[in-house]
Order: sequence, then C-alpha cells, then structure tokens
Amino acid sequence: MAFAQKFIVADDHPLFRAALTQALRQVASQAEIVEADSMEATNEAVARHPDADLILLDLHMPGAHGFSGLIQLRGQTPDIPVAVVSGSEEPYVVRRAIDYGASGFIPKSASLDVIAEAIGEILEGEVWLPTYIAEAMGDSTEDESRFAEAIASLTPQQFRVLNMLTEGLLNKQIAYELSVSEATIKAHVTAILRKLGVHSRTQAVIAAQRLEVEPPKVRS
Repeated sequence: MAFAQKFIVADDHPLFRAALTQALRQVASQAEIVEADSMEATNEAVARHPDADLILLDLHMPGAHGFSGLIQLRGQTPDIPVAVVSGSEEPYVVRRAIDYGASGFIPKSASLDVIAEAIGEILEGEVWLPTYIAEAMGDSTEDESRFAEAIASLTPQQFRVLNMLTEGLLNKQIAYELSVSEATIKAHVTAILRKLGVHSRTQAVIAAQRLEVEPPKVRS
C-alpha cells in the first residue's frame, strides 16, 4: 500500500520530534520528513512544501496560542490534513480540535505503534481518535459549533489581526507589522467583529481567549 511521502513534524521538543519521526518511518520508510520547532518555522515549512501530505502539530509551541496554530494552518493550507499531537488529552480539548478542523488527535502518551496506526488511518482519509477519548468527549454544544464556524470564516489575514488584537496591539502597530495601511486594518477589525457577532475589540479579544488551551501537566 503506497502512503504519502512528505510530512511536516511541528513540535518544540527534539526528543518527541524524533519519536514522531520514528513512528512515521513505520508508515512510510522512504518519506521526506521536515521538522519545525515553532509556529513561525512551521509556516515556513508549509510555504516550502505546499505538497506535504500531513502536518503533525503540537498545540504548545512558541508562537502558537492554543488552537491558533491549527486554525491558521487550516485557513492557509486547507488541502493539507493536520493531526494534533498533544499532551493535553482532556475530552473537551479533543472535541475542539476536531471542531477547528483537525484530522485526528494523537495523545503524546500513545505508543509508537499506536501513533503509526493513527497516522496510517489519517492518511487514508479517516478522522482518528483514541477510543477512550472518543467515548468521553460527547458532541459539541450549539454555542461551540457556532463559534468554530465563526472562527473558520475568518480569512488568514483576519485571523492574524485577531491574534494581534489579543496581544494588545493598536491598529497602527498591526498595520506596521503586516505592512498594510491602517485603513486596511480597520476594515479587517470591522469584519472580525461582524463574523464573531461582537460589538467591540474587547469582546473580540474575550472571544479569542476561548482558543487558549492549558499546557499539559508535567507528570512526576
């Protein structure tokens, strides 16, 4: 059975990148594997390899805020499936990852064989979840579904602007960072408020905080 031959492994821990690479080799021994240790490096890797067949993404990397990295990738490269690989295994985190477009959720506690099995199924077009999490996570609420749809409706540039709003930047500062006019940023902010169904920048920032995910607890 021929599997995809190019993967992007995005995780800031070298040892876990090595573990993921080992699992990938079980699925496709000759695959090209590109590593990234931050969200910036991940975006650069995707830009260099738009033909990648799968991205394995950690939620907790420099430059990523909760689900922001996942949403950004899904907006910019909708044709490349993204599997979340995380130590945050709470059912509500998994549910939201799927709502935001992940093609699977692989716990970092999984064995190499299970990770390889998950990757194989995702490459076949399946949405893979551990059985014990799938049984516990339940369905999305109507409010969560509406919010996921609203976030998904933002363009990649609007999502970048929203992230900068959460960092407290002013319109002129965002305009400088993105090399566009302040009027363009004002138009983006207006569109963001409309899509999120809120009436102020403060409300938009509060809404965006729903994308945050608590870092996984360090096991003793």
